[in-house]
Amino acid sequence: MKIVLAEKVSPATLAIFQAEPGWEVLTHDQLPNGLPSALADADALVVRSAVQADDALMEHAPKLRVIGRAGVGVDNIDADAATRRGIVVMNTPGANAVAVAELTIGLMLALARKLPTANATMHAGKWEKKSLQGSELRGKTLGILGLGRIGLEVARRARAFGLEIIGSDPFVSAAVARENGIRLVTLDELFAGSDYLTLHVGLTPQTHGIINAKTIATMKKGVRIINCARGELVEDEALLAGLKSGQVAGAALDVFTVEPPKDSPFAALENVILTPHIAGSTAEAQEAVGVQIAMQVREYLKLGVVQNAVNLPSLSHEEYVQLAPFIDLAGRLGAFLAQAGKSGIEGIHLTYGGALAESKTDLVRNAAIEGLLQGSENVNRINALAVAQERGIRVHEEKEETRRGGSATLLAIELHTAGGRSHATATVIHGEQPRLLEFDDIDIEAPLEGNLLVCRNLDVPGVIGKIGTILGEQGVNIANFALGRERSGAKPVKALAVVQVDAPVPNSTLDALKTIEALLEAKPVQLG
Repeated sequence: MKIVLAEKVSPATLAIFQAEPGWEVLTHDQLPNGLPSALADADALVVRSAVQADDALMEHAPKLRVIGRAGVGVDNIDADAATRRGIVVMNTPGANAVAVAELTIGLMLALARKLPTANATMHAGKWEKKSLQGSELRGKTLGILGLGRIGLEVARRARAFGLEIIGSDPFVSAAVARENGIRLVTLDELFAGSDYLTLHVGLTPQTHGIINAKTIATMKKGVRIINCARGELVEDEALLAGLKSGQVAGAALDVFTVEPPKDSPFAALENVILTPHIAGSTAEAQEAVGVQIAMQVREYLKLGVVQNAVNLPSLSHEEYVQLAPFIDLAGRLGAFLAQAGKSGIEGIHLTYGGALAESKTDLVRNAAIEGLLQGSENVNRINALAVAQERGIRVHEEKEETRRGGSATLLAIELHTAGGRSHATATVIHGEQPRLLEFDDIDIEAPLEGNLLVCRNLDVPGVIGKIGTILGEQGVNIANFALGRERSGAKPVKALAVVQVDAPVPNSTLDALKTIEALLEAKPVQLG
């Protein structure tokens, strides 16, 4: 085996490869003819963040089997190109979870006890003991938004301080939350009940700007907010206004929308702690990611064990071409159910019909789970199943002959949630167009792409017209309007509409739709 370490790694990382008899290991300073030349007969490439492992580089590596990224982000690796070439791409999610969790707790303590001000005044030769009276964490309520690896690590440490812990995450099971001393609540309850609010979710359309003027207004007066996740989760102007008004007593920010921040208005506020994106920057964390990727790459090369892959499993070119439309369909159907179905997923049941029943469905399954868990952190088409299992979500697969006659290839997803059952079936028509065929036992044919509005209503006259009228009055252009009816015996009871529109439906339009008496719910869905 030949391993190329294209960037500097720790001695412990290097030692894992060097301990394997007969393995050739080249480090970043042993590439006299350049990286492309070294990759000509390499089996594995290990990078950090500087090297761009793009398709052009892979062209020089015909034997390459695996690319390992010592870290979480894989923006510098062309995963699609790797997939086409049968190269597994691995990263190391969770290796820095403890480091991020410890900084989160540290920032909470610093906010509670005014540590930055105390330090600054002492360095200035002042003794301002009376003005620095703080508060204890004991007895306060910590709200954790996002209960992935980092959120759970924060909870485990926070329990030692006597904090009551509440959490909101639609992708974690009640059992996992209970085991970690967390009381699951809705997002609104999280905001309303937290003395300290810490953010640990990935950046998605649903979480972008989730801390805004509206949500801050619903929080306890005097809440303290900690963000060690992504700067884009917070609308800066809204947080700034909250800090100045006293609605927010303090904030600790390790991440920013623009990094490094320029002329940040937060820098002038004494009740804000700013750190330069250092949550995962510990010697132990950096060592951990290097050692972890070395072990993963070694296990793959020796035993074929794939861990923390970020691309699709290897397929022949022909297999990939045949499955690609259904992989895309699965992701769209999962994302549709995540946005239009019931929340609090406890179980996922996938049924493959027609040609899918005869195919390798790991890719399809993981794409569906990825779509369902789209708001979760670090979920991709390879680690999706592991993430689901880690969160206590049961996944069951079934292959059967199509239930709709003919030779149609169908994918059905059924969710078992805290709020009940949710189910959808879809297919691909003309080889490339994803179509919804059924949602919660109501037959309907609608496109699974673009911006959708999913409406449930009582099956009475006038509802469709009112929906169309309001959308028109609000300037929302309708591209497609699909209808379906639920029946109880021979009599229609409820109806379903899936409306495709040209742009995302604004909140003002959703509020206007709520005035329709027979309309039970209207949910916006955004698909690629």
